[in-house]
Amino acid sequence: MTQQNLDYDGIPASLAALAVKPGDSGYEEARSTYVWPGSPGLVLRPQSSEQVGEALAFARTQDVPLAVRSGGHGINGRSTNDGGIVIDLGGLDRVEVIDRDRRLVRLGAGARWGDVAQVLARHGLAISSGDHGGAGVGGLATSGGQGLLGRYYGLTIDHVVGAEVVLADGRIVRADAEHNPDLFWAIRGAAGNIGIVTSLDIEAAEVGDIVFAIFIHDASDTAAFLQKWGAQVERSPRELTPFMSVFGQGSGAIAQTYAVWAGDDTEAAAAALAPFLEIAPVLQQQAQLMPYAAFMAPVHHGHYGQAQVRSRSALLDHLDAPTATAVARMLTDGDIGMFQIRSIGGAVNDTPADTTAYAHRTQNFGLSAMVNENRRAEADRVWAELASGGIYLNFETHSDATSLANAFPPATLERLRAVKAAYDPDNVFRTSVPIVAGSPPFADHNPAFTATGI
Repeated sequence: MTQQNLDYDGIPASLAALAVKPGDSGYEEARSTYVWPGSPGLVLRPQSSEQVGEALAFARTQDVPLAVRSGGHGINGRSTNDGGIVIDLGGLDRVEVIDRDRRLVRLGAGARWGDVAQVLARHGLAISSGDHGGAGVGGLATSGGQGLLGRYYGLTIDHVVGAEVVLADGRIVRADAEHNPDLFWAIRGAAGNIGIVTSLDIEAAEVGDIVFAIFIHDASDTAAFLQKWGAQVERSPRELTPFMSVFGQGSGAIAQTYAVWAGDDTEAAAAALAPFLEIAPVLQQQAQLMPYAAFMAPVHHGHYGQAQVRSRSALLDHLDAPTATAVARMLTDGDIGMFQIRSIGGAVNDTPADTTAYAHRTQNFGLSAMVNENRRAEADRVWAELASGGIYLNFETHSDATSLANAFPPATLERLRAVKAAYDPDNVFRTSVPIVAGSPPFADHNPAFTATGI
């Protein structure tokens, strides 16, 4: 499909002034995401939920792909396209503390997490929200939200108490425990398949200063390193949440750990961090007390699509010997160029599995990796086993026949199909792992029309 399929004269008047088309001065930045390049035929930039509804109604009349974008920082490639329409929610960027006593905040889906952190810091509050201030609220706060306060706070979605949603038929509805509770359940983990979330009410945590540490280890014995690192994470107090990235370097590997202690108790933080120094030779270390908002700083870089990437994800109960050996071998063999492991246990697993559409509540780690395209077949064979325990869709670019089943356990998927039938019976919203009511996975007869909120 190309932009010749688009009825530019039919763009709603309320959206026309801010719309961006090929050839416009702002097109180069509007067309791509932070990672993925794209060449959409039209980018619509609504400033309200009502305008989101108008944008969606117009898009439904066009025979072109559709993507919905909050921050455009996602690596899965679903918030841009070629020749289609992008609904960019960046104008819906309100950040408001609506009830300080309840720590209740209202966030527009297009706000960036760095800006959220700055506003909440004035009130002594914070929300665990990934590890990058440039990420958008909408994609992260509806898919899961693995953040550097996660073992202490839980997933971002675990503290969402309400949302405003634009449905496929253009209606704007409230979703919470009392209003459309089935929709409320679904948008916490699978919103991209159900509707466009335009704002969220979230309960924040009492967080001011945190201890932020960086370790760089020689991880040449990668398998042994991973097992020791994983075991130490599981032994650590919940206040500590470490994320680790591992890069191949010649015949060895370098591991960089970011760790956040959720509070200002420097003695307790030092005691929890010290064992990580014994895991392997330390090449660099530092730790400092800082406001959470200084760590999660605002980022407003241009999005020019660095490159298409192939990312895989897996949720793991433990970094045991077979798992560590398999991941290390993929790095050594060149199947993957680098990988990241996020600790997601602790408070994340306190939430019962049926509370949200994100149902993975036993795992302690989230693994993601950049797969080398020329080694894709080799990597896929190994990944089939790793991903059998669950995947995290924000880090998953694949749409093979197992992705849907790995993302949603059977009972969750059955319930999602029922919600889909109620709120999107025409299957307007579908991601790379579409949920079709009453049909087997991937019974999608119009794959060109896709939507998400990443």
